[in-house]
Amino acid sequence: MKTTLSLFFGSLFLLSFSLSLQAKVPQAEADKLGKQLTPFGSIKEGNKSKTIPAWKGGIKEIPQMYEGPGSHHADPYAEDNIKFIISKSNYLTYKDQIAPGQISMLETYPDTFKMNVYPSHRSHSLPEWVSENTKRNALTSELSAGGVGIKDAYGGIAFPILHGSDSDKALQAMWNHMTRWRGIYMTKLFSEIAVKYNGDYTVITKRQEAYFNLYNPKGSFKSLNNILFYFLNFTESPARLAGGAFLVHETLDQTKEARSAWDYSASQRRVFRAPNVAYDSPIASSDNTRVADDSDLFNGAPDHYNWTYKGLQEFYIPYNSYKLSEKTVTYKDLAQPFHLNPDYMRWELHRVHVVEANLKEDANHIYKKRVFYIDEDSWSIVLVDQYDNKDQLWRVSMSMTQNFYELPGVFQAANAFHDLQAQRYSVNGLYSEEKKSPIFENEMPNKRHFKPSSLRKRGL
Repeated sequence: MKTTLSLFFGSLFLLSFSLSLQAKVPQAEADKLGKQLTPFGSIKEGNKSKTIPAWKGGIKEIPQMYEGPGSHHADPYAEDNIKFIISKSNYLTYKDQIAPGQISMLETYPDTFKMNVYPSHRSHSLPEWVSENTKRNALTSELSAGGVGIKDAYGGIAFPILHGSDSDKALQAMWNHMTRWRGIYMTKLFSEIAVKYNGDYTVITKRQEAYFNLYNPKGSFKSLNNILFYFLNFTESPARLAGGAFLVHETLDQTKEARSAWDYSASQRRVFRAPNVAYDSPIASSDNTRVADDSDLFNGAPDHYNWTYKGLQEFYIPYNSYKLSEKTVTYKDLAQPFHLNPDYMRWELHRVHVVEANLKEDANHIYKKRVFYIDEDSWSIVLVDQYDNKDQLWRVSMSMTQNFYELPGVFQAANAFHDLQAQRYSVNGLYSEEKKSPIFENEMPNKRHFKPSSLRKRGL
């Protein structure tokens, strides 16, 4: 009897040990990073047709024409010519490499929307210390119970090599987006425009500060205290909104501890808790074209959806979008009815991870289904198709990415949110008209700047 029990518990221990090993990547797999795979987990080689090139290090050096921190970014690919244009007249030729949302844009706006396709450049790169942490994370990082958070990942991509079930892979890809490299501390002056059906829009300009706690070089996973990042926006214009501020402490596992948010009213000189800034809470500055978890194309807790990984596929996506942020470009140049001026958009063929999210039966959200397209190199979500409760494609989101080569790393220069049913859209993150481009600093800011008590002192 004792022998039988010993064998039983021994087998149970070996099974649990085996399962724990399966939750992480073996050393042999992690050793592929920087060899067969890029340091961030994508396929190093190009595709068979050579329309997607091999990754050869991305942008490692700052171009000579860049004038320094705060100056607008010069386009390192300005000499590229358009290879071809995808429009309503020929899109069926490319239907296997454009998402349903792009097809709907072409069909809804046949006279104005088009996709200028340029040569593909895999420009993403990472600082060496982030690459080293990414390889370490491959051996240690795990999803928390239900995939609502992550464990034992720090200072790099959490899951550079997707593994496990399709649901696990989907959630790992989404967490890679939410924890991707965007520097340590960023300050940014940017504008948001919500464009009405007739083309009219109002510019709302904000000053943003973001401290990415996950990338504190002096920290560790244990020192996070469940805080992923600190985020602060001050509104600078128009005058009726100027001086207001919004502060967020973004938690890593929001089912254990909801994100903390505060609003500062300049007119009342008071700070208010903002308890409902999550999931499908509408964002006023977007003129109701996006909700809270649309920001950054997805953020927050993934617990309202069932997640499925659909594989790595080739799609035309916005990439190396330097034209949008050139100093000579005005918001009037960019804004036109229905969508941004396509002449300032750049599309390239890249591999993307496709992830589908379907709303759980016991959950509420305005989107019944969402399909995400995640750049294999930067882990940035670049396209999202979002469906209403009648299974109709409703909203299409696009992230126009570029390599901020002083960082270095690829993430969004601006995000656009299209409502196909109302035929209007909004764009946030624009900075071509602002005096400075985003500024990245390696020094940690004073955390007191991100306390609610500081809002009243720092507000205008």
